[in-house]
Amino acid sequence: MNEQISNEVLEMLRKSGGVITDSHFVYTSGKHGSVYVNKDALYPHTKYSSQVGKLFAELHKDQEIDVVAAPALGGIILSQWTAFHLSSIKNRDILGVYTEKDSEKNQIFTRGYDKLVKGKNVLVIEDLTTTGGSVLKVVNTVSNAGGKVVAVSVMVNRDPEKINTEMMGVPFTSLAILKAEAWEENECKLCDENVPINTNVGHGKKYLEAKKHASQIK
Repeated sequence: MNEQISNEVLEMLRKSGGVITDSHFVYTSGKHGSVYVNKDALYPHTKYSSQVGKLFAELHKDQEIDVVAAPALGGIILSQWTAFHLSSIKNRDILGVYTEKDSEKNQIFTRGYDKLVKGKNVLVIEDLTTTGGSVLKVVNTVSNAGGKVVAVSVMVNRDPEKINTEMMGVPFTSLAILKAEAWEENECKLCDENVPINTNVGHGKKYLEAKKHASQIK
């Protein structure tokens, strides 16, 4: 990871209000923590979204890539910008596609995108990884569709000790690293201290609604 690039990415997130600290968050993975990267705050700023895509493209410009794939929703924006800048750098058409969650929370290709990755070299990207589960599902889906994943790259890696090349099974990089502890619900220090859950960002609102529903059933 290039420190200059990392600082650039984190600065764009901060300027757009995308880094929030000192609160109690529920992440997509279901884990709890005190630092939240609100990547959705970045996307309305097309200048920043484009720049992140350009950083991905420049990082992988020497690799043979035909398609950029990412998980919905935020990954859609990044896959488009990355493919756009890679197409410009390589002077040929590179496609940007995305997977979507099914009823079992797998990341699958719909809209005929599986046909676009079959027999192609694919770069898989993601905006944020806390556990790496979502992006790993995309890697498996690309492989199952007959595509070859040449690399995985994420905008911000929250857990570089666990989320790495070994975990992904293919070369893995991140533009930036923002370490933060994340706990399972039953091990959450913030829950033990009765710190209120943030319902404005993250999955806190859904989490509290689910708990309320479960208690009513009992």
